[in-house]
Amino acid sequence: MPQPASEGLPAPGGDGTTESCEAGRVGSPGPRPLARTIRSPAQGQEDSIPSAQAGASADLCGAFTTALPISRAAIATLGQPFDTETVCTSDDLAAKISELQLDLGEGPGWDAYASRAAVLAPDLATLPPSTWPLLRPSLTAWNVRAVYSFPLLIGSLKIGAVDLYAESSSALSSTDVADAAALADQAATDVMRNALAHRHDEAESDGPYSRREVHQATGMVIAQLGIAAEDALLLIRAHSYASGRPVRDVAADITARRITLEP
Repeated sequence: MPQPASEGLPAPGGDGTTESCEAGRVGSPGPRPLARTIRSPAQGQEDSIPSAQAGASADLCGAFTTALPISRAAIATLGQPFDTETVCTSDDLAAKISELQLDLGEGPGWDAYASRAAVLAPDLATLPPSTWPLLRPSLTAWNVRAVYSFPLLIGSLKIGAVDLYAESSSALSSTDVADAAALADQAATDVMRNALAHRHDEAESDGPYSRREVHQATGMVIAQLGIAAEDALLLIRAHSYASGRPVRDVAADITARRITLEP
């Protein structure tokens, strides 16, 4: 079974408590929490979703790969008040994993975000098949053997998660986990600061991992089919999964009116 977050470690949110969280067992939100962040452009809300990507530095992720014995790192914002997007990654493979988590709506980052506690999976091979069933095959194919995820918290506000990937099992000691939690606290502050500083920057929606087009496509599906935002996003994700294409590519086809989804 996966390890829960160790007792006695500093809480990722810095509020003096540590919650126990087993990988795949604590309130995995699946697609729905992402769906609740969607705002229909038709309602004039698109511009009100700030991006934390603008102004983000690779040093945000580099701090983790430098200080800890891990292979890769990725930081993503996962809900209000921000857009749902990858903020930074240590390398291209970390970017692929992060984007896949966002596309599927499942994974350690989502669980850490939902539970407000660290999700520690030091050996993916020991997890039950029901844990991240859509994400796990790709992690295995990409030689990821261990995953450690920490929520990004500013007081009571949840803004996202940092995911750490290792190519060997049991990569992090309890001391390393404590250090990672402290780095996650700092990363949360930096992400918030970057987002506020660049909130009105018109270039913020043009980043390499921007998911703004997914929001636009979701709004179009809502208008066309008269369904809820979470159902519209579920249709887009289902089409993505069935066609083997990234959600962002499917969204681009929808906004360009190259494809039309049916309920």
